[in-house]
Amino acid sequence: MLQEVFEVTPHLLRLPHGRMSFDYDKEADVLYISFKRPQKATTSEMLKEGILIRYRGKEVVGLTVLDASKR
Repeated sequence: MLQEVFEVTPHLLRLPHGRMSFDYDKEADVLYISFKRPQKATTSEMLKEGILIRYRGKEVVGLTVLDASKR
């Protein structure tokens, strides 16, 4: 597990937000990534790759990754 954390760390540090939270729903296999504090989105955009971008106004507030364990 530590190796996996080491591998993902450089990618996380390149994200534009210093504070993030992660929540994984194992039953639904959905990963929620929230930038800053988790907050409700006002709109969202579904990408073909099964990733939902959540916006509050024009600001991206989080990502929802479907089928997260299969990526």
